[in-house]
Amino acid sequence: MTTATSLFQREDKNGNMWLALNEPVLASTTDHGIEPIVLPSEADVGEAMFKELLSTAEAKTGDINIALLGGRGAQQLHRLLGEKAATNEIDGLLARLNVFTQDALAPLAMGNGLSFVRDFERILGEAFFAKIKSFTPMQTDTPDLEGALTDYLNKLESLGGLDIFFIGHGPEANDASHLAYIKPFSGARVHHMAGIIPISSSILEHHISKFKAGGSEISAEDEAQCRTAQYILTLGPAAILGAKKVVQSVVDADTAPAKISTYAKVRQTSLPQDEKELAGLLDANPGLWIRLHSNVKSFVLPNVTSPSN
Repeated sequence: MTTATSLFQREDKNGNMWLALNEPVLASTTDHGIEPIVLPSEADVGEAMFKELLSTAEAKTGDINIALLGGRGAQQLHRLLGEKAATNEIDGLLARLNVFTQDALAPLAMGNGLSFVRDFERILGEAFFAKIKSFTPMQTDTPDLEGALTDYLNKLESLGGLDIFFIGHGPEANDASHLAYIKPFSGARVHHMAGIIPISSSILEHHISKFKAGGSEISAEDEAQCRTAQYILTLGPAAILGAKKVVQSVVDADTAPAKISTYAKVRQTSLPQDEKELAGLLDANPGLWIRLHSNVKSFVLPNVTSPSN
């Protein structure tokens, strides 16, 4: 039985359902900006992300809680982790990892080739999942999505929140962008931990195309089932801002060239001081939420940014 009422309250925003912490969220609206760290190759980005994990492991004792990035953004990190998991090189680190997923399409069979879980299994490999302390995906094949998402959040909160939120950057219309799957005009606010958002055809196309670009083998049946998904499950701004460190990667401007302009807009947009105006701007362009976090590393390839962007 879920303990949803003890930790979270439901808020509905224009057809989007958000779960918010009952306790007040202390979140600064200080703009920390974002400075890209340009690396020469996708493999270098994966190595840099791995080093961020190692530095976190060295700086604390006990468990390490991370949210995995789906799609193309972290595939080189996942390949690296999978290779090392096949040896005993990082067994001590793996034994400390509590691994969470950050978003998902639903309803969708957990074994569908277009689910993030299946993609993680494909790249990270059996040894990784056998050696980590725990793996908690968002459940996508249950009639009670809200209850399952609440249980997921209860576990995350009981472990002390995220040490690292590995995050990407997704393009949206009008040069806006999403983080995790926080969509423009979905009503996300600073205290929202996770949400269930009605899906759009553009998100489905983006999701399917990035899996294909990443090398996933997808059957016609899997694609057909994916196209019937109705919702996006996503972690919210409170989960991002509450993470001790945010590690972003943007490596696929070759297959998603809109990211060049949308990432530039996140960097260049002036954030208003007025809280109501700021809330409206963040709702219109959720990619900007990352600017409010004080500990961000944003790794990008040279084709994502240039002196003119």
